[in-house]
Amino acid sequence: MDNDDRPVGRILSRREFLTLMAAAGGGILAACTGLESQSTPTQANRLVVSPPIPATQVIMATESANMPVCVVRPEMTEGPYFLDDQLDRSDIRVEPSNGSIVEGMPLVLTFNVTQVGSDGCAPLAGAVVDIWHCDAQGVYSGFTDQAEGFVTEGMQFLRGYQVTDENGTVQFTTIYPGWYTGRAVHIHFKIRTEAATASGYEFTSQLFLDDDLTDQVHAQAPYAVKGQRDRRNADDGIYQNGGDQLLLDATSENGGYKAVFNIGLDLSNA
Repeated sequence: MDNDDRPVGRILSRREFLTLMAAAGGGILAACTGLESQSTPTQANRLVVSPPIPATQVIMATESANMPVCVVRPEMTEGPYFLDDQLDRSDIRVEPSNGSIVEGMPLVLTFNVTQVGSDGCAPLAGAVVDIWHCDAQGVYSGFTDQAEGFVTEGMQFLRGYQVTDENGTVQFTTIYPGWYTGRAVHIHFKIRTEAATASGYEFTSQLFLDDDLTDQVHAQAPYAVKGQRDRRNADDGIYQNGGDQLLLDATSENGGYKAVFNIGLDLSNA
């Protein structure tokens, strides 16, 4: 499915974003000290804005000795395979209908979610974090896709949510994703506050993985049977809208991989 996702809204340049940040208030701009130190504008310095979502909505937080340094991160589209199944679980490898476990290289994915304010970033407790992605053969649960040749309606493998704890943390056990036609390897995620209400804040994007690591993983079973993928990160239209800001640093652990993703959200205009 070549048009799995399309960029949401228009893309702001770094200069436009800084102008909007300054207009929104000096406190937030002061917290984003990392922006001013970057050099020539690149895809990594852009923010995808989807009206009516405010341009100051999405900030990425990383720890420093004094206070978090915030860097712009892009929002990306939900795609056609999201299901709001309200499936609260950490290990999303299990298919609930029969208890089977999806085959693939184990991946433990941790999110640290913070809220950005004038004084920096603080842990955001009580946020709902959903993730969903395809299996080793490029198949999503819960759908019929004639183009990709799968029928999985009623199934729920490789999807679920967790609620952030007092540290703003959730952790999922999943597998390294496979690939399907027209897309680089990716993981979808959505973060919501007050998920059951219309007034809640919602942010949706995608995570990507290093191509060299993917080559290594996909050369093994059960991935190898699908053959060589047709799209690498640099050629993926979604990745080109800031995917390098959403690239996971996956490291080996216990026969699989682990990765941590730290994300700060500005809820002042939510």
